Amino acid sequence: MSTEQNPWFDASVAQLNDPQNLRVWSIIVSLFGDLAQKEGDQISGGALTRIITPMGIKPEAIRVALHRLRKDGWIESTRSGRASVHYLTGFGRSQSAAVTPRIYERNPPAPTDWHLLISEEGAGQETLDDVLLLPNYVAVNRHTALGHGRIPCNLDDLLAIEVSDISVPGWLKDRLFPSDLQQACETLDTALKGISPPPADLDPAQIATLRTLIVHRWRRIVLRHPGLPTLFHPKTWRGPSCRRQVFDLLDALPAPGLSDLNAAP
Repeated sequence: MSTEQNPWFDASVAQLNDPQNLRVWSIIVSLFGDLAQKEGDQISGGALTRIITPMGIKPEAIRVALHRLRKDGWIESTRSGRASVHYLTGFGRSQSAAVTPRIYERNPPAPTDWHLLISEEGAGQETLDDVLLLPNYVAVNRHTALGHGRIPCNLDDLLAIEVSDISVPGWLKDRLFPSDLQQACETLDTALKGISPPPADLDPAQIATLRTLIVHRWRRIVLRHPGLPTLFHPKTWRGPSCRRQVFDLLDALPAPGLSDLNAAP
């Protein structure tokens, strides 16, 4: 069944689409991260067009985005017969692999082994800034970071304090989960609730379109908020509900094989 003949698909794309925030290069990164992350995985130019254009994105914009991703070292393109095929570079695969656990974690662990790191100006601040690049740390303020796990070695410039009990004030919850992040999560949660179970007659490109939209919007939320347990959540945070719905819908839309995607309709 074609896209034009499937009202459920059209309505679901409209529900999931976020036309104000569709950076085409970022959509393509989400697409490859979900469907073609392994070495040797390739997606044809035709398949990319069939997947992305239902989002309201023109083929010209796809070509411009691919050019940017090639220039930035994310994507390589080559010819296969008369068609173009595209694939992630080694750099692109490593960058995708680095964030995949955060995006696809269904039941994030709830850490209990917390510690604080406190810096002074100068070298101590530089050390703290480096530590904050690690995934298990979040900034409390300019000079303080909260982390879980073992305290790293070689932190002579920082005061390190192990914490056995934590009381989280409202100001910190608001800082960790700012209003724009909460709004993005609430909007996606509401959109997902408005989508009924998918029909059985979706074609591979339609499934890929929907998966890309879901993963892209969820990725933009989950990579912004720290992986913290419920104790740190504001009462209005809808992350757990949104996470459940994301994976319920992804389970109902299993990833199509690349050979099916690349086959001409």
